[in-house]
Amino acid sequence: MYIINSISEFHKLLALPDPLHPLVSVISVSDLKPAESEIWEQFFANFYCISLKKNVAAKMKYGQEYYDFEKGTMNFIAPKQVQSLSIADIQQINVECGEGYMLMFHPDFLHKHPLQVSIKNYGFFSYSVNEALHLSDPEEKNIIEIFQKIEREYQHIDRHTQDIILSQIDLLLNYSNRFYERQFITRKAVNHNLVTKMEKLLNDYFSNEETLHNGLPTVEYFAGQLNLSAHYLSDVLRNLTGQSAQAHIHNKIIEKSKELLTTSQLSVSEIAYQLGFEYPQSFNKLFKKKTEMSPLEFRATFN
Repeated sequence: MYIINSISEFHKLLALPDPLHPLVSVISVSDLKPAESEIWEQFFANFYCISLKKNVAAKMKYGQEYYDFEKGTMNFIAPKQVQSLSIADIQQINVECGEGYMLMFHPDFLHKHPLQVSIKNYGFFSYSVNEALHLSDPEEKNIIEIFQKIEREYQHIDRHTQDIILSQIDLLLNYSNRFYERQFITRKAVNHNLVTKMEKLLNDYFSNEETLHNGLPTVEYFAGQLNLSAHYLSDVLRNLTGQSAQAHIHNKIIEKSKELLTTSQLSVSEIAYQLGFEYPQSFNKLFKKKTEMSPLEFRATFN
């Protein structure tokens, strides 16, 4: 695992001039010239990276379908997210990488700014590459203008530079949040199919007694089954149903527990174990939180 600690180091690895600012940089995608090195096989950087790429030669798919918008595609990478490029990928980048921009900024650049806390609320920094943001022409224009304003701003550094650039990054993230919500809506048919698949996986998990072998189901498990990142799955479900993936799991646990409480003679501890809980107290706590009564109180209402 190769660690890229600074933006300056990243510039050197891409055969670019030294950055004008040590903590923030905007580079043109067409200028990227990554060397064929083992570094790219598995690496992560200690800074944020937001990229907008367009006119890329390779067609991109989401599952078995083409992306909605092929002219502009955005990706968001947080510090310490593992990445990789094959030699074939590097050769293609060096021949025809397309156009666009990459914005990089170090976490230290956010120090004592509200964005230092709020940036953690943007789940798309944990999305996978195949969950990229796809832009329409007007959206792409807005984003490019922000990249260019940031690039112009650090040409002459003074005491206002940081605040002005951070305000632009904040605007960029807010736009991105809006565009992702739009994307969830425009892909509603595909995403409704995702909800159906999630429900089937949940039913199968309990019907096949996976809980006895693997414990309580997790968001990460279902995301893996659906070839999605956990954050993306949760955000899609929240936009369509108003509930996160974790809430869907909890609802299924409560539904199954009510069934067992009313149709079996199993004790509460036995039901907790059958549902995948390590400790009955955890089951009692979740059940009471969701139903405002204990499992025994619920059972008593049917006697």
